[in-house]
Amino acid sequence: MGLFILRRLGVMLLTALCLTFIVFWLTNLYPNLEKLAKTQGNFRMSDEAVSSYLGDRGYLQPMPVKFGQWLGVLPGWVTEQEDGGTFGRCFEAGTPEEDRPNRCGVIQGDWGFSTVFKDDVGPTVATRLALTGKLMLCVLLLMVPSALIVGVLAGMREGSKLDRSLSTFSIATTATPEYVSGVIFIAVLASSKFGLSPLLAEWGWIDGKTLFLGSATSAMADATFWNFFLPVLTISLYGMGYIARMTRASMAEVMTAQYIRTARLKGVKFGDIVLKHALRNALIAPFTVIMLQIPWLLNGVVIVETLFNYKGFGWLLVQAASNNDIELLLAVSVVSVVVVLVTQLISDIGYVYLNPRIRIS
Repeated sequence: MGLFILRRLGVMLLTALCLTFIVFWLTNLYPNLEKLAKTQGNFRMSDEAVSSYLGDRGYLQPMPVKFGQWLGVLPGWVTEQEDGGTFGRCFEAGTPEEDRPNRCGVIQGDWGFSTVFKDDVGPTVATRLALTGKLMLCVLLLMVPSALIVGVLAGMREGSKLDRSLSTFSIATTATPEYVSGVIFIAVLASSKFGLSPLLAEWGWIDGKTLFLGSATSAMADATFWNFFLPVLTISLYGMGYIARMTRASMAEVMTAQYIRTARLKGVKFGDIVLKHALRNALIAPFTVIMLQIPWLLNGVVIVETLFNYKGFGWLLVQAASNNDIELLLAVSVVSVVVVLVTQLISDIGYVYLNPRIRIS
């Protein structure tokens, strides 16, 4: 197992470098750089002024050189000004020569400077990632147990009324986009003029005007049930149906296996058959699907975070892409790549433990 993990880590590192270089190359195409120069300078800048701006800041160097500087394995660029001053990638103008670092990149912990937020990229990404991590944790705590319960109950007795009802519910939740269910929840539960809130307020069952808050901005600092439940529910319902369907199909297949029939013929209780014999084997396929939900949650919450004004990682991705913030966009992309690769590794390891028939060569 240890050798397997080491090999996978090596493959993950190589894959991360390749994917990161592709993103780096796409974000550093000349049209993007030209837009960056005009955004930071003047939209009426001439082509010569744009070339001068980009050249002074190292953007016109060969792509492998720029990538090496961004990683921190090559020395950063240095530009001599006409007045005799010097500035570079790793230091500002006026920095004493003895205080100028030679390399500054991702390896050194320097992710660059955000042109949108006017702050270092590293702390900005860490703050937004923590907010989305809080949202993801709450979603997983609600979505995964609910989906497994629905899938197991539906798959225990294939073709029954309970199976058809739960399967219809699962398909309906998966077929309803987040922006539809989110708007419905806001209208029904968080509106002071429509839905349940006016009735509950009139009956004196709630103190405020609405049962839940339609905005999750306050949840960024202090998450409570009333300001955080709607976005969590919106994401959970959309992802729950797919996991429940996979669990149902896996459970139905396991329940027709020979060892289950043998256990029934021996008179084993149906509850013991499900919990002790069928459940573990039925969770092998859903486990992989559950792990794949984590990368989806990281980047797929853009709509929900925008809808409920929750400024997390997905919102940050939109801001970086729409404002052509190259350094920030690169950092967001690298974090996404790392999360995908790590969850795949955990999925493979968990798959081996859940299925003893699999052996690592």
